[in-house]
Amino acid sequence: MAILYRSDAPRAAAWSQFFAKHAPDLDFRVWPDAGNLDEIEYLIAWQAPREFLTSLPRLKVLFSSGAGVDHVDLSAVPDHVPLVRMVEPGIIDGMVEYVSLAVLAVHRDFFDYVEAQTSREWNPLEVPPASSRTIGVMGMGVLGRAVLERLRSYGFRLRGWNRSPRAIIGVDSYAGAEQFNEFLSRCDVLVCLLPLTPSTVGILNSKTFSALPHGASIINVGRGPHLVEADLLAALDSGHLSRAILDVTETEPLPPEHPLWAHPRVFVTPHVASMTQPETAAPILLDNIRRDQRNEPLIGVIDRSRGY
Repeated sequence: MAILYRSDAPRAAAWSQFFAKHAPDLDFRVWPDAGNLDEIEYLIAWQAPREFLTSLPRLKVLFSSGAGVDHVDLSAVPDHVPLVRMVEPGIIDGMVEYVSLAVLAVHRDFFDYVEAQTSREWNPLEVPPASSRTIGVMGMGVLGRAVLERLRSYGFRLRGWNRSPRAIIGVDSYAGAEQFNEFLSRCDVLVCLLPLTPSTVGILNSKTFSALPHGASIINVGRGPHLVEADLLAALDSGHLSRAILDVTETEPLPPEHPLWAHPRVFVTPHVASMTQPETAAPILLDNIRRDQRNEPLIGVIDRSRGY
């Protein structure tokens, strides 16, 4: 029996050190030094090509090294192999930090002051209370709930939208397609934290933007394909949307010639909102492996019919 880590190379050493210290009985390997692939029973991966999966005849569990699983071709994963997503404190904390930073930057006109400094203009703007802004979060899973809880501490009015109903204290909750426009109608800042599924591809489009109040802002920390980039640029140019903060894009890395780079109302970061931290992720993954060895249910298994 062996475990193979095939993910973020710079963090491989930390994973190896953890397993060597806390699970010396387990054969932990790092790609490309995989040894005999017939011995691999647990795979930790960000991307798992179909042809590679077929080379692992004894694979028991596929662990995603990130919170999402949209990068995995589910049809390539044998039905008997559970796919487990990574939700660990490091991912949650990072996302909460990033979204808080982005929301507060929009709320306090940070980017307007950056522009003012460039032109050396001393131009104080009105400071509205947080209670005057409504923040809407699309996706009320583990990450969305943590983000909403933190934003609540600042005093923002909060709305959440999910595929199925979710109740969170201090949050006006909406669910399903029939309540989507009602949810959008009062969102001054819209945060996308949805999983990427066939039903959510392109959900940030002209129709969605038109349902938002005039001057609303967009923060996309979900996946690039959630956003129709041409529709965003058009909504920004028309003035209906005032700003967009994007941590993910349709093509990554974003090509140098892409208009998102140069648009004055767009701020782009290179998919860094949240990253798996070995010191908090490795213990959780090891616990799941031990659970499997004891024939106990795994934590974080995705529902293949939903894609998350």
